[in-house]
Amino acid sequence: MTADKHTSDGTEPERHDDPVVRDKRRIDPETGDVREAAAAGVDDAAAGAQGEASAGADALADDLPDGEQLTPEDQSLIDQAAADLVAEMRSDMLRAQAELVNFRTRVERDRTANREAVIVEVIRSLLPAIDDLARAESHGDLEGSPLEIVAQKIRAGFERYGLRLVGEKGEAFDPNFHEALVQLPTPGVTSNTIADVIEPGYALGDRLIRAAKVAVSVPAE
Repeated sequence: MTADKHTSDGTEPERHDDPVVRDKRRIDPETGDVREAAAAGVDDAAAGAQGEASAGADALADDLPDGEQLTPEDQSLIDQAAADLVAEMRSDMLRAQAELVNFRTRVERDRTANREAVIVEVIRSLLPAIDDLARAESHGDLEGSPLEIVAQKIRAGFERYGLRLVGEKGEAFDPNFHEALVQLPTPGVTSNTIADVIEPGYALGDRLIRAAKVAVSVPAE
């Protein structure tokens, strides 16, 4: 029969059954850097290889007949072989760690690209509704109505993701972001300039979602 364990005052001792989790990953998941412990592990492994090589040399010396010793040339060859082995192991470990860091960088880059692609598709699908709200707002149909607040919230929500308007009256024409539907020869104009915005464009950061359809003032011949 087993007696219960109690403390000196007769109460049961506290139990600590919660599992302890230790993060032993070589690469920091937040920064992508090789952790100091992992880098130290490379040096420890190299030192271990050096020790094994030295132990092998000692064993070889013990196997020699009585009275014979390793010549300086043999010892030099053994030391060189040990040094080459250590250098090769260290190089392999560092290369493996660098590949892990590069792999994590590629994963993060692909994850960001996929996230942006999803956002772009969602915004593109909602552009017709955004256009309708913008046209209604320009005609004053939203002023004082609940839809005015809805339009503001939608616009603010997309702006948090980096959505911005492309194409404004008076700015220089850029074929990378603007689509010229009309060209207007204008006296005094020295470079192609947006005279009017027929349909605004949108971009997410540097990524064009829809080119702005514009009328362009061009130099008169």
